[in-house]
Amino acid sequence: MKPQTSSPTSNVTPIKRNSPGVPTSFEIVHSCGHTNTHDLSSGSADQRAGYARWLAARQCTDCWRADHQADAASTAEWLAAKRAEEQTAAADWATQFDMPPLEGPEKIQGWGERTRHQLVTRAYTALVTEGTWDEADWAQLEEQVRLLTRAGWWVDQREAEGTDLPELLEAADDRDRPTENPFR
Repeated sequence: MKPQTSSPTSNVTPIKRNSPGVPTSFEIVHSCGHTNTHDLSSGSADQRAGYARWLAARQCTDCWRADHQADAASTAEWLAAKRAEEQTAAADWATQFDMPPLEGPEKIQGWGERTRHQLVTRAYTALVTEGTWDEADWAQLEEQVRLLTRAGWWVDQREAEGTDLPELLEAADDRDRPTENPFR
């Protein structure tokens, strides 16, 4: 008995077969209601029908693109608001803890400030709040943080764990620190 390749309720209809009888082109009714013909000959024969069913459960390319372009505007708006909020928090934190301004290209200074704030906050939580450090240990580390003013260094450490900050500060070289008098 020959297996049935499509059912009357399926949104996938094979159109063209190659010599062994495995369809290579499918008429797909997408979830948005649009119908498109998809050439799936580049995929392996045993995966074409499954991929065609997967396509039928998705919007067509045009509808998907229209939805995501509309979402892109709202996402960009949300991201700009989030970045502004993070920048304000970083600036307030830098003022409160007497952190020096960062040096480097203007384009990444804000990013560096946000990253410095986030990493130092994670470090305080991990080392002092949840860890075994006392405030005297933290004060020494905080002085080392003040000496690193290259924005690019902070951006490079953006994915670091808070517990790694002491080691990272120790590994920083002279180009990451200013050459001026470090005493405030």
